[in-house]
Amino acid sequence: MSERNYFGTDGVRAVAGEHPLTVSWVMELGAAAGEVMKRRNPRASVVIGKDTRQSGDMLEAALAAGLTSRGVGVIHLGVLPTPGVSYLTRHLGADAGVVISASHNPYQDNGIKFFGADGQKLSDATEAEIESALDEVAGLDPVTGVDLGSVTNYAEAERLYTAFLRSHAPDLTGLRIALDCANGAAYRVAPRVFQAAGADVFAVYTTPDGRNINRECGSTHMDHLRQIVREGSYDLGIAFDGDADRALFVDSRGNLVHGDHMLLLNARSRGERSVVATIMTNMALEVKLREAGVPLERTAVGDRYVHERLHSKGLNLGGEQSGHVLFLDVSPTGDGVLTALLTLASMKKLGTTLDALHDDLVMFPQTLVNVRVGDKKAIASDAEVQKAVSAAEVRLSGKGRINLRPSGTENLIRVMVEGQDEAEIHAIAAEVAAVVEARGQARA
Repeated sequence: MSERNYFGTDGVRAVAGEHPLTVSWVMELGAAAGEVMKRRNPRASVVIGKDTRQSGDMLEAALAAGLTSRGVGVIHLGVLPTPGVSYLTRHLGADAGVVISASHNPYQDNGIKFFGADGQKLSDATEAEIESALDEVAGLDPVTGVDLGSVTNYAEAERLYTAFLRSHAPDLTGLRIALDCANGAAYRVAPRVFQAAGADVFAVYTTPDGRNINRECGSTHMDHLRQIVREGSYDLGIAFDGDADRALFVDSRGNLVHGDHMLLLNARSRGERSVVATIMTNMALEVKLREAGVPLERTAVGDRYVHERLHSKGLNLGGEQSGHVLFLDVSPTGDGVLTALLTLASMKKLGTTLDALHDDLVMFPQTLVNVRVGDKKAIASDAEVQKAVSAAEVRLSGKGRINLRPSGTENLIRVMVEGQDEAEIHAIAAEVAAVVEARGQARA
């Protein structure tokens, strides 16, 4: 099988209890994954961690049953941030790690994501191999007796991961920090780490009940944290998402400090020779980095693509506005708590504040126009459309940019224009969108 039918850019994700995340299918997935791992190591072991969703226990048990049925040992880590599972996979020398989480999605959703032995997301080729094995599971000879896998609970997982984070924490004595833990996987780890680093911590959304993860809280719902920081006179606030692989800041005035700000601060502090971001990263960051002599490379949207570019170029720092920031010299995957700690370390090293950082990086105005079309790929490559885009690029040269791309899920062409002059970018976006719409009608 060359194509992946179940694995998306971030594993398998769906409503828990509905196909494919049913108990029977997840057991088959575990068996298929176990069979693939046994081909590489007859004594393979897998660590499994999860966030706080109600369905996590069900899916964890089903996956473990499938893995052990093929003779693979399973080590339960319990509730742990996604990057913690990556860390423990490497630390314990496991053949793979599995996270049961749907990140920032509502509690009804869940997902299954695999890490390789190196703690990085599983390659497309290995995911395709697992999907191929799904077709073979029913016809395999049974594994019995001493050859079956066993399950153990690793009680030290949270302690070891917390110790790793503390080893990268700066001295935060004197800082008053508000934390939003999203009722998710970092609800114990994050407060402990920041308190151990000396900060005066006020943590909210630390009482998960299986159904309140990400509910009006976390990095996708920042309003309450902004209010807490302003009214409580905190120095800053930090919000994580459900599986804690990303983080966003709030400065002392309640202003949002996102991934673009963090990339600028860390690039300056760490002396990076180049930074990788996506096509959605604001051009203001590109200009500021250019002033510092640091080029910005852009990829398609998605931390997977940022990681691939960093790895291929031997670079360390990259990320997205969402707060998913990669420090590949420290961790092979995005880690929200680690990102916050390293960003605060850079802040202290440069003797600055998040308030100053927010004011220094003034975002260029941006507009996005969606145009519904029939054949989005044909329209995106249409000669007249490309001519309009080229003309817009000439008008924006040096003071803005345009990006035209087909939607990944709908029959839409997205026209994004960014620049210093807000009136100009709206005019350019409207003109290009009109050409897109006209060419779509002409081809209908």
